[in-house]
Amino acid sequence: MSHSLPPLSRAQLEIMNIVWDRGEATVADVWKVLSDRRKVARNTVLTLLSRLEEKGWLECDTDPHAHRYRASVPREATLGTMVEQLVESAFGGSAEGLVMALLHSRKITKEETSRLRALIDQAEARFEDLANRRAKK
Repeated sequence: MSHSLPPLSRAQLEIMNIVWDRGEATVADVWKVLSDRRKVARNTVLTLLSRLEEKGWLECDTDPHAHRYRASVPREATLGTMVEQLVESAFGGSAEGLVMALLHSRKITKEETSRLRALIDQAEARFEDLANRRAKK
């Protein structure tokens, strides 16, 4: 999430996730996904997409039949910034606090535990590699 873009509401993030998943989406595409989840007016979807475009989150291509929206910011960058902000504001900058809260608030499967351990091992290896490169300079 670019620091110059306004934060996303829950409804806007839901729409962004649909667009990120599809690569691009029309109003009808987004409406169909949302209406499968709950009752939502097509005009509401159009309004939300238009506002996301105005705010810089989406870009719109117009063809003769529909407006096609695509994300102007990658999901990974957006979620990374959102998590950083959460860690700073809710956990005083402690990533450990975030992880502990997640582990205590929900059940975690053995598969998730294995993936988390692998991610921690990868992160440690990256930090060690970076430290070794800096030491050599």
